[in-house]
Amino acid sequence: MKENETIVEMITRFTDIVNGLKALGKTLKESEKVMKILRSLPSKWHTNVTAIQEAKDLTKLPMEELIGSLMTYEINLTKKL
Repeated sequence: MKENETIVEMITRFTDIVNGLKALGKTLKESEKVMKILRSLPSKWHTNVTAIQEAKDLTKLPMEELIGSLMTYEINLTKKL
């Protein structure tokens, strides 16, 4: 995730990359995409990442649910600033 990039912008960029890989014949499993998203988040997100990892089965977590959780956390972060 780039500095000052929102979750929506990051997910859009990520989706473009995943679609490009798919066009080249490389398909990522849902769980691989979830893990890549979580690993790409900056350190200020680590509390949320840890909570998601402990509360959810990452092998079964849908991208939509992950994105929803991250967007909610981002809104709460923005309110605190």
